[in-house]
Amino acid sequence: MISRLATPEDAPAIAVIYNQGIEDRIATFETRPRTEADIRAWFEDTAHPIVAVTEGDRMVAYATTSLYRPRECYAGIAEFGVYVARDFRGKGAGRQAMLALFEAAQAAGFWKLVSRIFVENTASRALMRSVGFREVGIYEKHGQLDGVWRDCVIVEKLL
Repeated sequence: MISRLATPEDAPAIAVIYNQGIEDRIATFETRPRTEADIRAWFEDTAHPIVAVTEGDRMVAYATTSLYRPRECYAGIAEFGVYVARDFRGKGAGRQAMLALFEAAQAAGFWKLVSRIFVENTASRALMRSVGFREVGIYEKHGQLDGVWRDCVIVEKLL
C-alpha cells in the first residue's frame, strides 16, 4: 500500500469508500450518499489536506482534515475523518492513512487533530489509540442516526 496526497481526480473512489461507511452506520451520522461532485467540493478548501492510500490502481482508504472552528485562535486545529474500504478493514490501510495525514497536517501548519467516534466503534477507537490519540470524554446523545440517539467519544492528538 502507498499513501499520497489525494486529488480531485480521486473523488469517485473516495465517494465509494465514504458511501460504504454511510451504509454501514458505524462511522458517521450522515445518511445521504455522497456524489462525486460532493467530494470534489472538498478539494476547494486547499488549507485542509486529504490523503489517499492505494494498493495498485485502487484506493483502499483515505483520511481528511477539515475546519474545526472558524475563530482564528483555532486555526491550527483540524477535524479529521478516516474511512477504509470494507474489504481492506483490519489490514493496516487506516493506520497508513492516519500516519500520512499526520505528516500532511503538520506540513499544512496544524498542531492538533480532533474528532468524534461512535462509542461502539471499537475498531476505530483502537486504531486511534494505536496512533497516539487520547480519548478526552464522551458527548452523550450527540446526534441521532436512524432515529436512535448515539454517543460519541471525543479524541485528540497533538502533532
